[in-house]
Amino acid sequence: MEPIALSDQDLKKTPLFDAHVAAGARMVPFAGYSMPVQYKDGVLKEHLWTREHAGLFDVSHMGQARIRGANGETSPAKAFEKVVSADYQGLKPGKQRYGVLLNAQGGIVDDLMTARPDEDGLFVVVNGACKDNDYAIIARELAGEATVTRLEDRALLALQGPEAAAVLAAHVPEAAQMVFMDAKALTAFGVDAIISRSGYTGEDGYEISVPADAAERVWNTLLADERVKPIGLGARDSLRLEAGLPLYGHDLDETVSPIEAGLNFAVGKSRREAGDYLGADRIAKELAGDLSRVRVNLKVLEGAPAREGAEIADEAGAVIGKVTSGGFAPSLGYPIAIGFAPPAYAAIGTKLKVIVRGKAAAAEVVASPFVPNRYVRKL
Repeated sequence: MEPIALSDQDLKKTPLFDAHVAAGARMVPFAGYSMPVQYKDGVLKEHLWTREHAGLFDVSHMGQARIRGANGETSPAKAFEKVVSADYQGLKPGKQRYGVLLNAQGGIVDDLMTARPDEDGLFVVVNGACKDNDYAIIARELAGEATVTRLEDRALLALQGPEAAAVLAAHVPEAAQMVFMDAKALTAFGVDAIISRSGYTGEDGYEISVPADAAERVWNTLLADERVKPIGLGARDSLRLEAGLPLYGHDLDETVSPIEAGLNFAVGKSRREAGDYLGADRIAKELAGDLSRVRVNLKVLEGAPAREGAEIADEAGAVIGKVTSGGFAPSLGYPIAIGFAPPAYAAIGTKLKVIVRGKAAAAEVVASPFVPNRYVRKL
């Protein structure tokens, strides 16, 4: 991961900063915050612990906000759809949906989660490094139709792994009845919380929004369970890579469309038919097959991991694309990568090469995710 270069004096701190330091975390600059990259056990052990038990992540650097209708409108969903790709008018209460914030050219300004946990408009979570720009765009484009209220006084925790449900249910019994992409506003740990059954690891788990002044107590309460350990940004990155989940600023940016990125599901059927959102013309053409590049998932068959910036070549050695994320996959025991290449090279099983330190190494296009996800879609 590439932290943003800021001096320690410039860095913000999440409400859990002191807890991270007390736990022996190695802190690094990330998205303008001082964040834990790993704890005493190291990235590899943290990664495997999350796959086998339950890992607890501080993601309070991310942007949380409420979007509410203006001028007496009960829902801001119609207005919100002007700048995002997903169908939010059809989003049912108690559910959330992944979408992307678009520019006029159909490029991705950010990817985000939007929920209807209650009747108080929409609850939106965006990436930490993008939040100021995101909410400025949303407020500008929705002016007069909706209002944006940033929730700067809240923290966000992610509890991920096969034992996450049992751990959280001991404190929040209602959580056990939720399924993947459910989102509810409820009382948990004695405070007002917004809990979704989702995450960024490919594992079952939850994201838990609580008031900032309760964050450390909730954090310590969950860590008191022997099935839970704190997990840093290093393992968060390797887990999401194995899950085939793109990372904004690496695999996604303002030049990449959701179709190029393989996020077709993020463009709702009703939105495709209406074509009433930013960049709709480009996205319609790409959905019809007019693409010059697409996201590919690569298994690196020899040598060192191919990391961001490494070139992708065909079997003859001609450069055809570039790696946008890559590293060693602890769950698999070999290197993997995400990158972009022309559609002719995207079929599963296609033999390619990656250029690492000036040397070509064999690679193969494989299906996504690299490690099967374990989302609980029904009880």
